[in-house]
Parts: sequence; C-alpha cells; structure tokens
Amino acid sequence: MSTAVDLSTLEAHAAHNYHPLPVVIAEAQGAWVTDVAGRRYLDALAGYSALNFGHRHPALIAAAHEQLDRVTLTSRAFHHDRFAPFCADLARLTGMDAVLPMNTGAEAVETAIKLARRVGYRHLGVAADRATIVVAAENFHGRTTTIVGFSTDPVAREDYGPFAPGFVVVPFGDTQALHDALDDTTVAVLLEPIQGEAGIILPPPGYLAEVRRMTAERGILLLADEIQSGLGRTGTTFACELADVVPDVYILGKALGGGVFPVSAIAARRELMDVFTPGSHGSTFGGNPVACAVGQAVIALLETGEFQARSRRLGAQLDAGLQALAGRQPAIREVRCVGLWAGVELAPGLGARVVCERLLERGVLAKDTHETTVRLAPPLVVDADEVDLLVSALDAAILDALG
Repeated sequence: MSTAVDLSTLEAHAAHNYHPLPVVIAEAQGAWVTDVAGRRYLDALAGYSALNFGHRHPALIAAAHEQLDRVTLTSRAFHHDRFAPFCADLARLTGMDAVLPMNTGAEAVETAIKLARRVGYRHLGVAADRATIVVAAENFHGRTTTIVGFSTDPVAREDYGPFAPGFVVVPFGDTQALHDALDDTTVAVLLEPIQGEAGIILPPPGYLAEVRRMTAERGILLLADEIQSGLGRTGTTFACELADVVPDVYILGKALGGGVFPVSAIAARRELMDVFTPGSHGSTFGGNPVACAVGQAVIALLETGEFQARSRRLGAQLDAGLQALAGRQPAIREVRCVGLWAGVELAPGLGARVVCERLLERGVLAKDTHETTVRLAPPLVVDADEVDLLVSALDAAILDALG
C-alpha cells in the first residue's frame, strides 16, 4: 500500500476533522515509528502524552495480551476480577480513597463536573441549578458540547451552541481575577496545572498554591486536569506536585492507557466520590477488564519512579538544548519547558505548521498549536542522543522554513 493511495482513500471516506502531517505510520516501537515506505521517524509528540511509555511498551502489551485471552468486557452490571485491584492501585498512586474509571479524557472531565455540581448541591448548600465552576481562558479539557462551551478557542466552539451555562472564565495565572470570580454559587475551580493545548503554558510561581488556598478557604473543590500533564510527563507523577499542591480531584487519561487502550478516571476522597449513587453515572466500557489490566501495568511502571526520573534528567537536557538554540535563533521568541514537555514559541510570520513539516522531512514528528507554537513531547523512553537529535533537527527545520 502506497502513501498516496492511502491518503487518497482517507480524503474520500474519512471526516476532515484533523489536518495531519502527510505521513502514514505502519509500525512503531519505543520512541520511533516507521511509515508505509519504511522510513523511520522519532516521535516527538507521543500521542499528546498518551504514549509516555513509548510505543508498544513490552509490559503494557503483555498485560493486554494476557487479558485478551481471558475476558474483555462484562459491563459494570457484573464484577470482574481486574476492577478492584485497578481501583486500589490507582487510589494508592493518587493518594486518594476512591476512583471512578471511564474511557476518554473528556468523559473524565464530564465526570468531575458532575461530581462538583452534586457536591455543591448536597454538601455546600448551593441552590438548585445555580452551581458554577470557574475555568481558565485558553483551556483545553475535551470536545464535548459542554466542554467546548467554556473554551475560548473559536475553532473549537464555532456553530456548536447553544452551550450549557454554569461556567465562569478567568485568565490563567491571574489570582485576583479568580478571587473576584468566586461567589456563593461557585462549587469548583477546574484547571490544567500546565496548559498543554495552549502551548505548554506554565503558571506563574505561586499561582497553583494560591488557587489551592482560596478554594480550601471557601470549601470549594479544586479539580486538576492532569490528562496531558500527569503520569510522569513533567518529571513528577503529577504536575501539581511541582507546586506542592494536592487537588480535591485528579482527572486522568491518555497515559493511563499506555497508548494501548483508552483509559481515564477521576480520583477523589471517599466523601466526595459518594455523591455518585447506582444509576446516577456510568459507562458500558468504563473500567473494562482490558482497560484495568493495562492501567495496572501503567501504574506499576510509574511506581518504580524510573520514568519520572528520566523525565527530569532528559527534560533538563532538552531545556538546555532549546534555550541554547533560542539564544542563536532569533526566530524563537520563547521556550517553555518542564520535564520532557516543551512549547517553542516562534516569531510572527514563521508558521509552526511549516516548521513541523520541515521536521517531518528530517525524520522527526511534532505538532503545531495556535499557529506559532511547536509542541515537543517525546516518549519518556527517549535517550540522551535522541534528545540531541530532536534539538538539532528543530534547528535545521527552522532554518529550512526561513528559506
């Protein structure tokens, strides 16, 4: 099968809701993928952090294979033998009492919204149907109509209304604006500790700690969307740890399924999770046996601390390389890097898409966001030479794009 034939078939029969780079991947292992023509590429996107442990990590593939030979789905109408161990392991990893598994990140965010509203009505005395949740501008929490309703990205919102009420948007990093937005209807603050889709936007020093202080003082919930930032990406298990903050609810996805299976969940204290009662929320596939088996294997990898340490060590190397590159490349306006996660902000007029296309030509896969930012998020299994390769390829790609 040729690339041209495959792409023409895609154009004819698939919805055009993505604008991928012109590469058709046929095989993958670790930090590398191979296209249908046999050319290899360093994967510097890692499925938007879903592939933190690389492609086809042996422990994750083995867990999936073993479970596929036993049982794949019972629905939650019946118990299965992988569910309780997965819940216990994830509760231990998060330091919470209880978890509620779903499938996708957006489902986990919707679940957290439901939890926060019920807590507001049942524990905080908020009047019926008046609950509000404060969110940050430039957020990305998913694609459902509820979630895009409080997005500030016009591409995500256009022609999808009317939208659900109950959300108040404030600038990310602005504690005064957040303080002014809190009132007697507020049940929660929903934030990404680091904004991924926005371009790896880091909060100002002290911001998350102040958000935690304000929410705790008022008795409202802090919901931390760690779908992209969590599970080793930032050099810690959770990005919140960088600020010594513990939220009321962790929202997890992507890497929890290891790039093998869609797995998401929320984790919270028991008294919060108990607002859910039989029939009030659920999912046919949420917490299915294969998801639980893979999720347990992911947790086992994280509990060694190896991947967090690799992210810290190689992330420092990536940051140093990118900062040095920015020092000699006027086309780079800013580098924002934490762990193995970086946003390279380009000067106006130099399109990030073009730079990613030039990276593709040089054997590196990355993705643009918001026209001027190149996102870099290689799997945590990369080595030092591959980090250097990534930086040098970006250097050459920018020069190529400048002509």
